Amino acid sequence: MFAPPVTNNTEKVSEAINPANLLKEEIDQVANLYNIIIDFFANYSFQLIGALIIFIIGYALAGKISKFVLRLCQRHKLDITLSQFLANTTKMLIVIMITIVSLSKLGISVTPFIAAIGAISLGAGLALQGLLANYAAGFNIIIIRPFVVGDTISVHGVTGVVEEVLLAYTLLKNEDDVTITIPNKHIVGEILHNSQHDSLLELKIGISYNHNPLEVTKLLEETVLSLGIVGENRKLQVGIDEFSDSAITIAIRLWTPTVNLYATKYKAYAKIYSVLDEANITIPFPQRDVHIHQIASNPSTGSGQTEDLRSF
Repeated sequence: MFAPPVTNNTEKVSEAINPANLLKEEIDQVANLYNIIIDFFANYSFQLIGALIIFIIGYALAGKISKFVLRLCQRHKLDITLSQFLANTTKMLIVIMITIVSLSKLGISVTPFIAAIGAISLGAGLALQGLLANYAAGFNIIIIRPFVVGDTISVHGVTGVVEEVLLAYTLLKNEDDVTITIPNKHIVGEILHNSQHDSLLELKIGISYNHNPLEVTKLLEETVLSLGIVGENRKLQVGIDEFSDSAITIAIRLWTPTVNLYATKYKAYAKIYSVLDEANITIPFPQRDVHIHQIASNPSTGSGQTEDLRSF
């Protein structure tokens, strides 16, 4: 019997799995990719280099203009937060303009990008209403400036010295060096107390009715002034606050730097106690006098001895 002839399909399969043919196909693919790259740089190299040069020069120019705006704001003694905001906004706008010019240099139309950015911004605005409210409030704070860095503010029961004002939130710091972050939407539209650099410190001391309160008031005023704890902008107030049951209460109101509020309070009380002790001025404690009256018994009723207790 004769062997069947080899078909053309078998020959084609053998040629396809030939290592020489596989290597030739790989070389052809690399050559095509090389040609594409060469054609791209041959046709667009000047546009690419030009766009890159424009972007680099524009970015460096944006940084210089931003620094110039910052120095100009500082020269006119604007708030540091507002100065930084204006400088950063100027840089961002210039970079956006330079990016548009660079893309146009490459022949890329920016219209689709602008439309896409608009659609994305609309969706993000609906999803991030709370965050955008903080940014809008922060922009309002920076423009209107109800407070500046270094002021002492009280809002929503929180008091602290303003460390930094950002678009999304404001940072406060209290005497214990605790950083407090307040979202700006909780500041704008709320009742805000701004006492500049100082906070109000109120002290109360009770003295016995045996002493002249006017003389003690003068002594306490001299004592507090000698400590050097009173702020420069507001006057010290010392006077009789109340005639209570057991003592005459003398009140002291002074404004002192917020960063040392409690330390100042403890220092003042310690000095006041020492001065009153040296002057033999008594700080009374609450007391009550009880008088007992004995009443004889009534024979007609047969009641025994009773006691009438009266407190004074």
